[in-house]
Amino acid sequence: MPLIEVTEPAAERIHELLDKEGKAESHGLRLKVVGGGCSGLRYELAFDDQVGDHDTELDISGVRIIVDEKSALYLTGVQLDFVDTLQESGFKMNNPNATATCGCGESFNA
Repeated sequence: MPLIEVTEPAAERIHELLDKEGKAESHGLRLKVVGGGCSGLRYELAFDDQVGDHDTELDISGVRIIVDEKSALYLTGVQLDFVDTLQESGFKMNNPNATATCGCGESFNA
């Protein structure tokens, strides 16, 4: 099972945002799991140009992904997707490790 899967719509949107911010050559997308939200854990996504000793750096669909060691425990098998419909727009995490999620999809429990 791959650590993380990035769908084509998500990869395209990440590339667009990196280009718009002028960070395409220097930054990657950091995926992080932190405490918080109504289900106990929540995802954080941010552009980052630092890779620490305990980080894993991946190239998925041409996107540089950075994951810290602790977050990797919760992100194994996650699919990062991007949706843009009449009802919602944004990045979605499809996490097979989540045992419960909140109604808004912003937090989870594992």
